[in-house]
Amino acid sequence: MSQPSSIAGILREPTRTTESTESSALILGAIVFVLATPIGLIAFWGRDLAIAGRDSLGMYIALGSAIAAAVAFVAGRLLLRRRFGPAPDDPSVEDAAATRSATGPRGAESPRLRWFDVVALSAAHAVIAMLGWVALADVLEQSFIDAPVYPLPAAVLFGVALTLTAYVCFLSSVRMTPMLLSIVLAVFLVVGVMTAMLSSTDPHWWQMNLSALGMTDDISALAFNLTLVVAGAIVTIVARYATAGLPVTTDRDRRGRDFVRYGLVLIGVLLACVGIFPVDDFFLLHNTVASGMAVVYAVIVIGLPRFLPSMPRVFVILGWVYVGVIVVLAVFFAVGYYNLTAVELVAGLLIFSWIILFLRNTGSVGARRVVAVTA
Repeated sequence: MSQPSSIAGILREPTRTTESTESSALILGAIVFVLATPIGLIAFWGRDLAIAGRDSLGMYIALGSAIAAAVAFVAGRLLLRRRFGPAPDDPSVEDAAATRSATGPRGAESPRLRWFDVVALSAAHAVIAMLGWVALADVLEQSFIDAPVYPLPAAVLFGVALTLTAYVCFLSSVRMTPMLLSIVLAVFLVVGVMTAMLSSTDPHWWQMNLSALGMTDDISALAFNLTLVVAGAIVTIVARYATAGLPVTTDRDRRGRDFVRYGLVLIGVLLACVGIFPVDDFFLLHNTVASGMAVVYAVIVIGLPRFLPSMPRVFVILGWVYVGVIVVLAVFFAVGYYNLTAVELVAGLLIFSWIILFLRNTGSVGARRVVAVTA
């Protein structure tokens, strides 16, 4: 029976084992609490705060949590760089391919996160934390109508919220896997788009198109466009992360893998451009990049059996069904049965759900090859 690691040992190798990773997250949370609580007490002293709204406890927690989330995520990635070699049984291994034995799948690459990947993912965690706490504050405001929050408990709640945020984001950082990356992408998209919808000052935005959320001068436009830009950056991360573990034995396999990878990167770039160029200011460019994204997606899905022969047949058929549904929706829009918003929402949901499933299925393909080789 192994003995618990000492604090000195944890500080020397903070992400070496499951125990040291959890302990490091707790230590980081404690540091955040010690720093955040006095700051909250100074900021709130001498006044009562509302739960939600402008200059409220919820607003301060949301802004502070965004900073704590970004810092904690970056701290986790920096600590991983200090490691001299991940333990084979460590679930926080960021690169499963790098820890396989020499009998692992031939041609598999290392899906290391670059600095721009870390920036995008830390921004995604920050936005998720900020919008999540705003939503929770709004719910509590409706549950405790007109209830004030006194300075001392407000400061403690402020510290606890930032501590919880830092703890979760640190663990997400050091345990980043394809499955977790897919969850981050899905949660980020849902939270960002829902926030834009709920905060829109035009209640009939849906009568035009989904891009109408990015046309106004209010918070909904910022939330919508920022969501698209950061989501595009995450998709480029998915492109390399999902394809790096795929085994290649021939030049044809390598060309097929690279084609899918660069196609997904192009989808991410086009998605970011949809947010960078709002439809009201860049009508032609906006529609061109949005349409181009759908075309690139269709090419990848239809040619997937040729590009990646190792992909599960069920997943390939599912992709074809998705493309067929999008075509039917386009026909419905052309004949006036559906409006453009409905088509964009369903098509966007199908495309991003396919990307998330692609990330998970490529992981299973790599695992399947490892078992086949080592059995």
